[in-house]
Amino acid sequence: MRETVNPNANDKTPSPQMAGETMGAILTGGRYPATLYGQAMLRIRAERKVSRGRAAIIKAYLIRNCDDKKYREAATVSLNEQNTDTAYILGRLFSALESIQDSASGATTVKDMYFNSACATPSAVFPQLMKLEKSHMKVLKREKPGLAVNYDKLVGELMNTLGDHFPKHLSMNDQGAFILGYYHQTQKRYEKKDTTAEKK
Repeated sequence: MRETVNPNANDKTPSPQMAGETMGAILTGGRYPATLYGQAMLRIRAERKVSRGRAAIIKAYLIRNCDDKKYREAATVSLNEQNTDTAYILGRLFSALESIQDSASGATTVKDMYFNSACATPSAVFPQLMKLEKSHMKVLKREKPGLAVNYDKLVGELMNTLGDHFPKHLSMNDQGAFILGYYHQTQKRYEKKDTTAEKK
């Protein structure tokens, strides 16, 4: 419930009705309230931060509330590289583009400026992001050629799956799949960093 509350608010008490409905769903195995999903999404948009708890809320909601198989394929424990759903792939691509910018310049302004729009209206944002990716890749190829090869391969694979298709809008459920794709791909990056650090 804490994941649905503004951490900077004076009153950090979650909605009693939402809390009650969520507990009822847990005890009965029923559907989770839409307000739980909506509040988690609201906090992600406001803070542009996908925490483990918020990702868990999205996963739980999509698994229990959505009958479409594609949402269950997005709601895996870790990165699902076999998932070809457009929304999930777009989330993974956004994470990759953020990583490329971070590696090239040490900045993560792509996330600050474009995350919400990319999640809701991909066609309005991703063409611009792909132009930025080209300039960031030029820096990487010059300064970190090995890393550039890895990112070039990843982006190429994701774009091949998308087929240059950026939808105009994503539904609320698709936005959840986007966020999970972003979260999984980002966690994969952190895992690689941790493994590299352990080897050193």
